[in-house]
Amino acid sequence: MSHEAQETIEPETPHLDFAGTTPYEDYVKADVLTHLQHTLSEDPGEMVFLVTTQVMELWFTVIVHEWETAATALREDRVPVAIDALKRSVRELEALNASWRPLGQLTPAQFNSYRAALGEGSGFQSAMYRRMEFLLGEKSASMLVPHRGAPRVHAELEKALHEPGLYDEVLRLLARRGHAIPDAVLRRDLSQRYDPSPEVEAVWTAVYSGDEADEVARLGEALTDVAELVWRWRNDHLVATRRAMGAKPGTGGSAGVAWLEKRAQKNVFPELWTARSHV
Repeated sequence: MSHEAQETIEPETPHLDFAGTTPYEDYVKADVLTHLQHTLSEDPGEMVFLVTTQVMELWFTVIVHEWETAATALREDRVPVAIDALKRSVRELEALNASWRPLGQLTPAQFNSYRAALGEGSGFQSAMYRRMEFLLGEKSASMLVPHRGAPRVHAELEKALHEPGLYDEVLRLLARRGHAIPDAVLRRDLSQRYDPSPEVEAVWTAVYSGDEADEVARLGEALTDVAELVWRWRNDHLVATRRAMGAKPGTGGSAGVAWLEKRAQKNVFPELWTARSHV
């Protein structure tokens, strides 16, 4: 056997020499992301809290993108495209909800060690989370007030406040397909919170009493998957907060656990849940 045949064939070395930053950095902006952490206390646990919160904001951004994609597809009668976007958002919601794990066992002493660094900061001030809530039909003009000092953000939220939410587009689709959605629902003030309708409940009851393979029935289940994970998000938030600070007032002047308990009791897309009692 020749000497050349005995030599081990080395794998190709990846391209290492670039004129400027790497193509990976140009696309991902990792250097930007990993230098956004500026802790305000000496407690080593603050870094976990800060990074986890920033990761949540990124997931909010992705989920808003998916739900807006779904809403546009529904408006254009492209139900399979909407279902695909909703299914992707389910996996993203699972990842978002897992973000509570690093924070879920904080003791009051651990949280108090850097809580002062938050000052008046609170999660309810998150503009991207507010856009998520608006897409879910949880509209409130008062929630624009904290963002008056940021014109671009305020304008985006004001636009979202007056646009149809995800469920509004679903109900409009049902109406176009011959289902008896009341005019009062279709022409409601979109800047207000969605309220359940007995007539809409009857429509979903009829859908679920029919063919489970029907496109609208599959859309309903995709929406229900989303609603379930939103409910789990709210409950995980409640449990983590209760464990870290008990019943004390929340940061930013919120009612803390009392506010979160109220939120956790509410279902999004409500008739999808209540209709099941009549099938």
